[in-house]
Amino acid sequence: MKIIIVGCGKVGMTIVEQLNLEGHDIAVIDTNSVVIHDITNNCDVMGIVGNGASYTVQMEAGIEEADMLIAVTGSDELNLLCCLIAKKAGNCSTIARVRNPTYNNEIDFIKEELGLSMAINPEYAAATEIARILRFPSAIKIDTFAKGRVELLEFRIRSGSVLHNCSLMDVSKKIKANVLVCAVQRGDEIVIPNGSFVLREHDMISIVASPHASKEFFKKIGVETHQVKNAMIVGGGTIAYYLAKQLLNMGIDVKIIESNKNRCEQLSDLLPKAVIINGDATNQEVMIEEGVTHCEAFVSLTGIDEANIFLSLFAKNRSKAKIVTKINRISFDDIINTFNLGSLIYPKFITAEYIVRYVRAMQNTIGSNVETLYRIIENKVEALEFHINEEAPVIGIPLEKLDLKENLLIACINRSGEIISPNGKTQIEMGDTVVIVTTQKALHDIKDILKN
Repeated sequence: MKIIIVGCGKVGMTIVEQLNLEGHDIAVIDTNSVVIHDITNNCDVMGIVGNGASYTVQMEAGIEEADMLIAVTGSDELNLLCCLIAKKAGNCSTIARVRNPTYNNEIDFIKEELGLSMAINPEYAAATEIARILRFPSAIKIDTFAKGRVELLEFRIRSGSVLHNCSLMDVSKKIKANVLVCAVQRGDEIVIPNGSFVLREHDMISIVASPHASKEFFKKIGVETHQVKNAMIVGGGTIAYYLAKQLLNMGIDVKIIESNKNRCEQLSDLLPKAVIINGDATNQEVMIEEGVTHCEAFVSLTGIDEANIFLSLFAKNRSKAKIVTKINRISFDDIINTFNLGSLIYPKFITAEYIVRYVRAMQNTIGSNVETLYRIIENKVEALEFHINEEAPVIGIPLEKLDLKENLLIACINRSGEIISPNGKTQIEMGDTVVIVTTQKALHDIKDILKN
């Protein structure tokens, strides 16, 4: 597909990198010539220096032949204008980043009136992911499929766990919970396991199950499943606002520590049920005084990655809280992972995930389309949900007879709301949605799971 991306900040760069890996023909537009120079040197893309809301600049980027324009500049209004011009000039699909909470409440109207294919709000998406984690604090990451009927949970096996030294066949016999272990990370190694695979303590494992089955599973292995009762948030930006609003609606007490006095006053008006503290959280006395040692969840959301890391390390050292750390810029994953900072949230990756999912769905062939896509275990594994149409080549064949690619697992089937944990005799039917977990990249269609 030919895709034009306007705005090459952190989110824009991440989207360019992800879509470039998938083999799309990409043009990028940014007003900063240095940014354009860097991105064209590092990626196989065409770069144009200019205003993405200019008809002339869009024509130079090839809007008339483009399949999609994605506007992710720092201005919501500019993004919407870019999309409006693209719609008139090229009649292509358009995606805009819209972050302002005022617009977020009117997003359906904006999409309808401007003909947007999609409006993406990285801050709201990040807040939703954090809220989901705080409902189930033992998990490091939680994603949902089949309209919430199926969950994909990542968690680390603790020292002394009953899962240590258990093969997956033994796990299903011993624990008798309807869950499927679909991916395991051990050190740098990623495995899509079979029944003989033996789990070890400190493994990072991903399981697929219904919400009820996952609760049963965690209860049986002695892991806490109740949502937190209170949360301390450091940093009062847009993510903090969206998150606090969701947590308060869930009945969770919220305390926000923010250093800017004017922002504290704004948050007090916007979130009357939250406790807003004007203070410097990098001062450990402030943190202790405000109760970091007793909080059940600690979320570091400042605009500085280094500060978030140190704040989370301090909270981890002083409390038993569920830790959530936002990372925007730093890409030293190997080092960050050694700190064990709890759940890491990367807003730019969440945004890229949404957009890649939409692009793959647009590319679908006759057999199916991608309804949901998540990247798990540090973006090294993909979990995809395909909707099965009548021409799909996998219909009516027992799974054991399908010639599947290596490192690929059919995790579950949603059939009209019934969640099926498949075995070798199970057959996929038209109208099903099927969840696939794999280390294979860029699956666009259900037929891509087959070797030939």
